[in-house]
Amino acid sequence: MVQRVRKSSTPKPKARYRVTNWREYNRALVARGAITLWIDEAVVAGWGAAGGKGWRYSDMAILCALGLRAVFGLTLRQTQGFLCDLTRRLGLEITVPHYSTFSRRAATLTVPALARPSGGPVHLAVDATGLKVHGEGEWKVRVHGKDKRRVWRKLHLAVDTRTGVLHAHTLTASEVHDVAELEALLAAVDAPIAAVCADKAYDSFDCHAAILARDARPVIPPRKGAAIRPPPRRKDVSPTRGAAVARIAEVGRDAWKAETGYHRRSLAETAMLRYKTLIGPSLRSRSFDRQKVEDSVDVRCINRFTALGMPKSIRIA
Repeated sequence: MVQRVRKSSTPKPKARYRVTNWREYNRALVARGAITLWIDEAVVAGWGAAGGKGWRYSDMAILCALGLRAVFGLTLRQTQGFLCDLTRRLGLEITVPHYSTFSRRAATLTVPALARPSGGPVHLAVDATGLKVHGEGEWKVRVHGKDKRRVWRKLHLAVDTRTGVLHAHTLTASEVHDVAELEALLAAVDAPIAAVCADKAYDSFDCHAAILARDARPVIPPRKGAAIRPPPRRKDVSPTRGAAVARIAEVGRDAWKAETGYHRRSLAETAMLRYKTLIGPSLRSRSFDRQKVEDSVDVRCINRFTALGMPKSIRIA
């Protein structure tokens, strides 16, 4: 019988890191505020609509406006005013859509698929977070308690642990479990997948099967007290979950995390923090169709920021 390793109660010192490319990273942070990042010659040339839909403005123009709205935290009316003043000062021969056009087109806008960086198989970290639609702020909840009218959406992300690029995302209702969206996230990733890191919320036989179907290695810690053998009613169960339970019982959970590289999963939480810091912790749109388009625009903006440059850090202690 395998003897379980008891976890030491001695706290470990927190790791310290140092950024080694501050000069390049600072230039990337400054470039994030450049107007030309969102309004370039290609956008101006394709501003007008082409085709028989009866639209005056192309999807590229609407996408540009919604991207500016997301990055600079504008309302639809402020977006119209911002573009009007900007085009006048730059001397651009284009007309700016009415704010109602932004709202109407946002319900059916087709956002281009996320760019797929070239290279070998990717290592993904998967997690989910909440985005508030409407309800009280945190101060009111802390002082007076929460009200019943609090509506949230759940954002599911799959981030490349090497580059920080968001490869896939879905937006669902708050009651949708994380496990239910894993297969959709993996299906949206075109690149080969080497490994998928996820927390205990994804500890299920279905998640292991979905990851193995992509010829990837699941790195999911089993729940405490998990059995090595699957239940008798489960058929054709992959052995990866039982192997993880056995290995943790043999060497301990901390050692298992170190040897499997599970700690890279925290980069999914870093990506969510980056999303909420740069874009915001809430959704502006009210209908679910517009919220999904808004989320797609936001993720696209985050990837454009990431492409400009990311910090490179090394551990010093």
